[in-house]
Amino acid sequence: MTSPTPRRTILAAALATAAGAAAAPAAFAAPGGGRGSAIPAGPGADTAATDLSDTTAGRGVPRVDYHGWTTAPDWRSGAAKGTAVRPGRRPGLAIARPAGRTDYTDPHTRKTATWEYATWTGPVRRLSVPANEVVPSWNAHTPAGTWLQVELRGTYTDRTDTPWYVMGRWAAGDGDIRRTSVDDQSDGRSSVWTDTFSVNGSAGDLRLASYRLRLTLYRKPGSDRTPVVWRLGAMASDIPDRFTVPASEAGAAAARELEVPRYSQNIHIGEYPEYDNGGEAWCSPTSSQMVVEYWGRKPTKKQLAWVNPEFADPQVCHAARYTFDYQYDGCGNWPFNAAYAATYRDMQGIVTRLGSLNDAEKLIGAGIPVITSQSFLEPELDGAGYGTAGHLMCLIGFTEDGDVIANDPASDSNDAVRRVYKRRQFENIWLRTKRYNASGKEASGTGGICYLYWPARPTAVQCRTLAALGIR
Repeated sequence: MTSPTPRRTILAAALATAAGAAAAPAAFAAPGGGRGSAIPAGPGADTAATDLSDTTAGRGVPRVDYHGWTTAPDWRSGAAKGTAVRPGRRPGLAIARPAGRTDYTDPHTRKTATWEYATWTGPVRRLSVPANEVVPSWNAHTPAGTWLQVELRGTYTDRTDTPWYVMGRWAAGDGDIRRTSVDDQSDGRSSVWTDTFSVNGSAGDLRLASYRLRLTLYRKPGSDRTPVVWRLGAMASDIPDRFTVPASEAGAAAARELEVPRYSQNIHIGEYPEYDNGGEAWCSPTSSQMVVEYWGRKPTKKQLAWVNPEFADPQVCHAARYTFDYQYDGCGNWPFNAAYAATYRDMQGIVTRLGSLNDAEKLIGAGIPVITSQSFLEPELDGAGYGTAGHLMCLIGFTEDGDVIANDPASDSNDAVRRVYKRRQFENIWLRTKRYNASGKEASGTGGICYLYWPARPTAVQCRTLAALGIR
């Protein structure tokens, strides 16, 4: 098997070495201002370890801060211009009375349309540990004729501010706008790489001390439809560079395997070139679809009617289409995958980082699969049979010996998806931040990035487990 270096690898390398030249402004300013695939024997990105949020309260993972706004008091804590809280089992933010109108020219269709909009600017999130990276994520419903934009503005440790950076323009469908990240955003000290805010390497010890998020909700003029956002959050982190991470000991009662459906990405090679051609480029949506279906959700026959009936597992094609980022030109946008999972009934999803396989054991014990991102040379993960510059797979359990049971979509059939990988090897390739690629050159990694998807109404055990990792 051979394949090109994935786009996220290129982004990761750029992120690690960014000199921080100022970039051109985004093509569209909001009112008020304004990646991963499996490849054989490949070079690439890396993985690092981190941990989740509120360490000052004794919760979460040490150098990671995940915070989400999800409740009615959360939404009322921000500054609203035309938005209001929509009550219910899942309180959400919606358009109440538009704050104005604006024109948007979609860079991927070249069509210009007028939209009504309303905004919500969140309160300042002060970080317990200053961060060099932030990845947002959100859960929302966007009926036809609506869409949303997420922005981030940070304050550096020298008390100066970043610009408002666009972190995503998103709709669940693709009939009104093309969901997209925005390239060429930088102030010379930080940059946005697809879905990730990063302090440039040239900025030295400068870090982000705090941030704010801004939502802009759009709808067609005169419509009574509105996006509804149930969750908005971000994972901020500052993980130390390391080629090797400390080994964790298997938990005494960690052996468990979740019954997660098995889907191969490789059986889709060559399908839908407009969504990056299947195969090695579809590890992220394939993994997302496996976990969505683990929770008992799946697309309807009507939703799948567009898929060629000759293709197996049409729901994987569906996931690829509806996670596709038209600027990134691929299905590996992390928050777009989490947002896709949350389009299913009573589901929610986030992007965050974990600190060790012990954290993953806790989640598996609570019945929550973990979608992990890793990169490695073929000899670094026995049994994989390939090397990768960036690949997503589902961690679904642990053996009696503490080894990892994974649904690895980089398999040639659905039956071959279930794999058992050595604990120490898996943990290191997932959590490290530095490695040497096939050319012997130093490469960077994702630092323990993962997706977590779970029901809107989790069990008491799931609530406690998530809270212990800094997630609510």
